[in-house]
Amino acid sequence: MIGLIIVSAFVSCYIGLMRDPQPHRIPVAVTGARLASQVQEALGDSVDVHRAASASAAHDALLHRDVVAVLRTGPHAEGLALDTAGANGLSTTAAVTRLVTGYAHGAGRHLTVSDTVPLDRYDARGLAGFYLSFGVTLSGFALAQSVVGLANLLHLRHRFTLMAAFAAASGLVAAAIAGPVLGAVPAPYLPLAFVLALLAAAAAFTTKMLATCFGPLGIPVATLLLLTVGNSTSGATIGTDLLPPGARTLSELMPPGAAVRAIGDISYFRGSHVLAPLATLVLWGAGSAILLALRTSGQATPAPTPPQPAPAPHASGDDRPAPVPYPYSYSNSYGEDRTVPDRGTAGTAVTVWSGGDAGRFTPDPGPARHRA
Repeated sequence: MIGLIIVSAFVSCYIGLMRDPQPHRIPVAVTGARLASQVQEALGDSVDVHRAASASAAHDALLHRDVVAVLRTGPHAEGLALDTAGANGLSTTAAVTRLVTGYAHGAGRHLTVSDTVPLDRYDARGLAGFYLSFGVTLSGFALAQSVVGLANLLHLRHRFTLMAAFAAASGLVAAAIAGPVLGAVPAPYLPLAFVLALLAAAAAFTTKMLATCFGPLGIPVATLLLLTVGNSTSGATIGTDLLPPGARTLSELMPPGAAVRAIGDISYFRGSHVLAPLATLVLWGAGSAILLALRTSGQATPAPTPPQPAPAPHASGDDRPAPVPYPYSYSNSYGEDRTVPDRGTAGTAVTVWSGGDAGRFTPDPGPARHRA
């Protein structure tokens, strides 16, 4: 059942969200009050028109990711110019271009389109940030699975240290491969490594916390939460402006979506809106660690086994054999096997001494039986 739920959720999220994406209030800066009113009336809720006081103000809004495109009057009075930011993703850029093209065609005006913030040459599809986020999330998830099996071998603080050290190493390695080695993510190395380390920590501590709180069901829950819902709504394969309202909300709250936005901000938009995604990652990692620590410290420790009292010495001070329960068997001095029946209270240890010329005897601890 768990496997069927996971495969159903995975297929539904990834294919379902890409099946029929619809633009919803895509932010577009428009210069000129008259043009802004006409565009808003023609395109309705598909776009969210931001009236810009000047072309330079609209351009600054585009560079700081406040809008995804700028529509202005072209060099000729009858023409229009659309400036897009391809770094927002191909799906978002294509959607806004299609909408504005339809408006220009209906208004009988020529449209010129240009990409002001293009993607890196080694990230032509704009998916490097998504795969980078997915890989780091998967590594943190896998580490937490391994740490779950170390609960009886490592103290909690040692497991915390292991996960934190791994998160830092994962961020450094992933940032080096995606940035300097492959050149697909143009973000500065150390800020990129910091974002990825926070993502790895959030994935690892969240998975470990869920496994501790829910037992065997914790790992499937983490799979659904992080690898399925989190990555499918991250906004890389399908832009957040094309997702349903519920999916857009999840994208803002989940670690993979926060990481994808942070990677895009520091790569192409000067880190203008990176603080909110960073706060999301910190809350997931630190919150899960705190819950895990409280859960572990709140578990009752098993009571220690009380020490067993030593047998009382014989009055004469001689060494005597330890009391043994009836019945038991022994061999006398003549080599005969004897069985002493239970003469005391059941469960009571009794010591018996022989008074004949055989002297004292030692009870046989083994399972000796009478010859009969």
